Amino acid sequence: MPSLSWSFDNCLVIWKDRVHTVAPVTTPTKGSIVEEDQPRRDAEGLAEKVERLKRERGAAVLAHYYVPTETQRLADYVGDSFCLARLAKTLDAPVFVLCGVSFMAESVKLLNPARRVLMPEPAADCPMAHMVRREDVDRVRAEVEDLAVVAYVNTTAEVKRWADVCVTSSNAIKVVRELPEKNVLFIPDMNLGRYVAEQVPEKNVILNRGYCPTHNKIGVAQVEALELAHPDALVLAHPECTHEVLDEADFIGSTKQIIERIAAGDEREFIVLTVVGVAAEIARRTEGQGKRVFFPEPAPVCPNMAMVTPEKLLACLGNMTGEVALPEDPQRAVEPLERMLELAGR
Repeated sequence: MPSLSWSFDNCLVIWKDRVHTVAPVTTPTKGSIVEEDQPRRDAEGLAEKVERLKRERGAAVLAHYYVPTETQRLADYVGDSFCLARLAKTLDAPVFVLCGVSFMAESVKLLNPARRVLMPEPAADCPMAHMVRREDVDRVRAEVEDLAVVAYVNTTAEVKRWADVCVTSSNAIKVVRELPEKNVLFIPDMNLGRYVAEQVPEKNVILNRGYCPTHNKIGVAQVEALELAHPDALVLAHPECTHEVLDEADFIGSTKQIIERIAAGDEREFIVLTVVGVAAEIARRTEGQGKRVFFPEPAPVCPNMAMVTPEKLLACLGNMTGEVALPEDPQRAVEPLERMLELAGR
């Protein structure tokens, strides 16, 4: 199974408003003395061990864009959460190692129940995935007629069972627009829900008080400071940001859509309002283009994604630990995902 090729030679990335260039590896001339870099040697040794264990275990490593760059480099595939879960269905590997948070691993297991799914860090969780209560959903169902409960895929399998349909950040507008119901309870993310409501005014969208702590911390003052320093930069924001921040954006889209917009754009400078882990994939996609990317200061980091280190990936493969169990009543959790795919495909 081919691994992603990570070549950063001549690539220009700006992180925390400081320029980082990765110089090509040079071959020492005869007679020169080159002091080896110990961290690089350690990283190369770890990577070799991971590759060997992947072959021995028949494992495919799937990594989300938000995990550390060093972990992404060891993955066979890097992408959005639901994209990775669907991708896994097309692969022959008997074992998947999901480098991300728990709801992502659950999704992989839901769509691939016969495969083993492991997590390098089982404690890595998404706070937003739990920010909704069953009693609130039941109350709205009892009080509001002609209602659809729409769950962001960034939720637990249990929460998915409460929903009529799921959505991703990239297809939420399309799916909600296609629903026959007039009223929509959007769970759990109030920021994405508000953005969808603005784009689909024909629906009455009821919001829940959930949010992504990392995206919610990005403030207008941080954005304005970047805009002042880089007036020609295109501003791209994830819809999990607050509506005040989204008002500052030139482009609003999912993580994948942000990456693709930067890669395809003619602009040279970009202000990116999402988790800084996407810098690795942006660098890979824009190698040699001389594009510059700026993140807010302090850089947005998901603390749970940051827990998924290369060392934990190595230990997971070595010991085959962190196995994810098939959630209770899995078919009921899969049904909202299947309906999402049906509505999004219209």
